[in-house]
Amino acid sequence: MGYENIHETMKDLNLEGMESVLDAEMQRWEKDEDVLGLIERLLKAQKQANDEKKYNSRLKYSGLPFSKKIEDFDFTFQPSIDKKQIKELETLRFMYEKENIIFLGPPGVGKTHLAVGIGMKAIEEGKKVYFINSIKLIEKMKQAFSSMTYERLLRFYKSLDLLIIDELGYLPLDIQGAKLLFELVESKYEHSSIIVTSNRSFNEWNKIFTDEVIASAVLDRLVHHSTIINIRGKSYRLKEKQKTGLIGVKISEEKEGVVYDK
Repeated sequence: MGYENIHETMKDLNLEGMESVLDAEMQRWEKDEDVLGLIERLLKAQKQANDEKKYNSRLKYSGLPFSKKIEDFDFTFQPSIDKKQIKELETLRFMYEKENIIFLGPPGVGKTHLAVGIGMKAIEEGKKVYFINSIKLIEKMKQAFSSMTYERLLRFYKSLDLLIIDELGYLPLDIQGAKLLFELVESKYEHSSIIVTSNRSFNEWNKIFTDEVIASAVLDRLVHHSTIINIRGKSYRLKEKQKTGLIGVKISEEKEGVVYDK
């Protein structure tokens, strides 16, 4: 088989990793005359290419809104966050123990960034991760319920190693939405992990669900076996706008989160 045919055959067999390094490794082999070393290097190149392809595929279908890692987070701007605790969560031990994470705090303090960073780490480790806004999640579940595909959708969410539900509490849920969310949380309880971000404290969750019984049931299953990160700090988004000089905003660390001044 000639040189060109070898390259074409590698492409046909989806051995792009091998094909990309073949020429360089052949030159190295001619000098070293170690055929086993050549084969090992080609196989390593292919494995790396396969791993990158799998990672990119998992990242694409995860629904993550952006690609930010934990090391990109500015912990100096949010001193209320225990960096060691976040780094411990990044080890993903909580996933092996089927535990949850709940990030609480006012808008803009970095809840979603931290959730995404942990999600990206899980993807790197080969885990099935899916990110979805809470409003969109409820809409999808309602549509699936109406179209008789609800059980299939529930099986999909249950099969995930990590489900990230963002902005729970941004808008209140009607009774159907609350019941569907309870069924989802119940299906994953002690089976796999959930990360939730919310701008509402736990004593306000009855405002999310309108039904106190459902609110208690959801909260009970989420909080049991969970790590709760309560962030009290400044808004990153307002910080960036202050830098641009587009708005005049005084940011304070009061309980409400931010104070707007003209």
